[in-house]
Amino acid sequence: MLKGNLKHYLHLHFLVFIAGFTAILGKKISIGASEIVWYRMAIATILMFLYIKIIKLNIKVSKKAILQFSGAGILIALHWFTFFESIKQSNVSIALAMFSSGAFFASFVEPLFFKRRIQIFEILFGVIVIVGVFLITSSELKYLNGIILGLLSALLSTLFAVINGKFIKNYNATVISFYEFISGVLFLTVLIYFSGIRFNTEFFTLDKVDWICIFILASVCTAYAFIGAVEVMKYISPYTVILSYNLEPVYGIILALIIFPETEKMSSQFYIGACIIILTLIMDAILKNRKSRKLKES
Repeated sequence: MLKGNLKHYLHLHFLVFIAGFTAILGKKISIGASEIVWYRMAIATILMFLYIKIIKLNIKVSKKAILQFSGAGILIALHWFTFFESIKQSNVSIALAMFSSGAFFASFVEPLFFKRRIQIFEILFGVIVIVGVFLITSSELKYLNGIILGLLSALLSTLFAVINGKFIKNYNATVISFYEFISGVLFLTVLIYFSGIRFNTEFFTLDKVDWICIFILASVCTAYAFIGAVEVMKYISPYTVILSYNLEPVYGIILALIIFPETEKMSSQFYIGACIIILTLIMDAILKNRKSRKLKES
């Protein structure tokens, strides 16, 4: 690690810590998952709009692009909804452990989108991840609903990441997210309305703790975290960034154990399964980085 880049590495791990802290806020906020995501995306949209105005960024894109961004926005809204609902129906540790299985889904989804062959080691790692998930599931059957929602959240996150990977080649990341957040808010507004919840005084009447947590979630954990991630990639390689973000479940589970010891203490089999999944993610990132370097050198 270069001394001159130390502050950027520290910034990166602070961003990863923030990502892990998102789950803590999800457990702390008392309202439902759909309402949490609505507030998160609505406030983040406003903050991002202010940021766009400050830097005077041109956000004009074609109608086709807006429709594409809207589809991705609905995906991220559903991903966050299933993630927070997983926490509500189980706990932070289960949701984060299942979310980390996204690499398994990426091994099959990414080749389909980018029309490349599935690598043998990706299949092998996928099988190992399944073993980790099986260990967690078999030891924590009482959290089955949360486990299923967590896996669904991981799948949706993978689809969103792959689609965004195509967008980023042609559009500014801030512009993409701005339109995705707007579409996510509109989608959730319709979803919440038809679920029987009304946007009345009661909807906007939250206690002080909820308002504080929601604002931190929308500002620090969403708007700032996104802008910070884009900024840090100017100084640190994408590989290092991706590898570091694989530590998100580690930070989150440790935080959960400290803050919610009564509900987050799991069986030894759970931690074995979680370690298998997380270590597999790290090995996957290392092997892909080595292969990418070899291709560039040849």
